Amino acid sequence: MDPTFDNRSAREHFLREHVEAVYARLTNDFTRFVRVEDLVHHAAEAYPGLVPTRAQLAEEARRKLKEKKGLEIDQGILVAHILGHPRCGTHLCHAMLLPRPETAAALATLDAQGYVDLGPVRVERHDRAAHLLSTNPRYLNAEGQETITAMEIGVDVATLDPGTDIAVLRGQPVEHAKHAGRRIFGSGINLTHLYHGTIPFLWYLQRELGFVHKYLRGVATPEIVPDDVNGAGIEKPWIAAVEGWAIGGHCQILLTTDYVLAADDAFMTLPARKEGIIPGAANLRLHRFTGDRLARQLIQAERRLQCDSPEGRLICDEIVPAADMDSAIDRTVSMLTSAGAVGAIGNRRAFRVAVEPLDLFRRYCAVYAREQAACHFSPALIRNLEQNWGAGSRAK
Repeated sequence: MDPTFDNRSAREHFLREHVEAVYARLTNDFTRFVRVEDLVHHAAEAYPGLVPTRAQLAEEARRKLKEKKGLEIDQGILVAHILGHPRCGTHLCHAMLLPRPETAAALATLDAQGYVDLGPVRVERHDRAAHLLSTNPRYLNAEGQETITAMEIGVDVATLDPGTDIAVLRGQPVEHAKHAGRRIFGSGINLTHLYHGTIPFLWYLQRELGFVHKYLRGVATPEIVPDDVNGAGIEKPWIAAVEGWAIGGHCQILLTTDYVLAADDAFMTLPARKEGIIPGAANLRLHRFTGDRLARQLIQAERRLQCDSPEGRLICDEIVPAADMDSAIDRTVSMLTSAGAVGAIGNRRAFRVAVEPLDLFRRYCAVYAREQAACHFSPALIRNLEQNWGAGSRAK
């Protein structure tokens, strides 16, 4: 194949006809696992003009979002075609569920000293529980390009740690003048960084196919397709401890965990309408918790939920006084592990195969890759960030 890509329509046509051959070439005939952020660069080298080159992306990275040319939309189109193909998409999902190469060293550090500091993420052993702590205090524990690798390593470590049976996700105290010293579960994507163009499009795909999916499905091994029917990965039950708030992406994470503890003064929002982007896999998962009508209100009409409300309790398993969160975590860890980890993991898998088999997730992410690319570079997103967030006046 020696194709010529004059325009986006030509790229679409080529991928509709040849996506399996393209993916086979990029993965040495399906014998090599390649993460999505590397796959697009290999594609740029193997098929000039199909997706932007490293040099083009480096130039784009210096621009604010509203000044970008939208070159990364072609990355979304490529990944959408790959995920839309059953064999290719399953292989890519498998690749993204494998532990990151940095995980082995981080595990060794945890084993040696009982904790590992990954910068914006920290993992600690507390008896038989691994605590994964968000530590981005300047930005109210928001997510950005500077947090994504550390978070995935942290999820790998907490999941694979042989010294623990369960994992706890919690936010560390923050520095913001209004909330200094208060624990915050998380503030979602850093909208200021998004506006200033420092969060690339691939961030969304790394996040959903990577660490968020690992909360739900565990960490895969190379030998077995992690589809729950023919094989499974290595996993643990997850407890989410919501203090302060769970906004955007952090609310999405709650939909992947096994038990949600929430402080009685905490709240949840999915402000997708104000932002103009798709809230990860919330559109796939939220209706299972809340029903379709409430899910649409949360995503499309920016409805806010107090955790301690009838609607909030559809997502949160237990509401506790904010001052009692430490003891509530310890009690919940004991409750979920008292009958042994094997049964808890088996029940996780049984629930998962019924409501979100790997093939369903793959198909959803094919749509997500394409639609989120369009949203990310839409003028409406810039307008929303300026009007609803005041992003133009905020310093990075």
